[in-house]
Amino acid sequence: MGLVKISEQMHANIRSASAALSRSINAQAEHWMRVGMLAELNPGLNYSDICQLLIRAEAAGDSLLEALPDVSDTDELKVRAVSR
Repeated sequence: MGLVKISEQMHANIRSASAALSRSINAQAEHWMRVGMLAELNPGLNYSDICQLLIRAEAAGDSLLEALPDVSDTDELKVRAVSR
């Protein structure tokens, strides 16, 4: 576990979102980091696609994701799970 310094404004945003979504502040920050990581690695995915990947990973018990759209079949997203 590490320490991450963020701005007061970002902390206020996280605090507000965590209350609205019934998450802890840490859980909200981690959620945004995972979504952001997947968005950067997969710029063609929208938020809904990313949430579906996170739900599938949770159901499969995976801890860290690399989402890889399969270029041969654009209708189905392929997910490769990577352990921490």
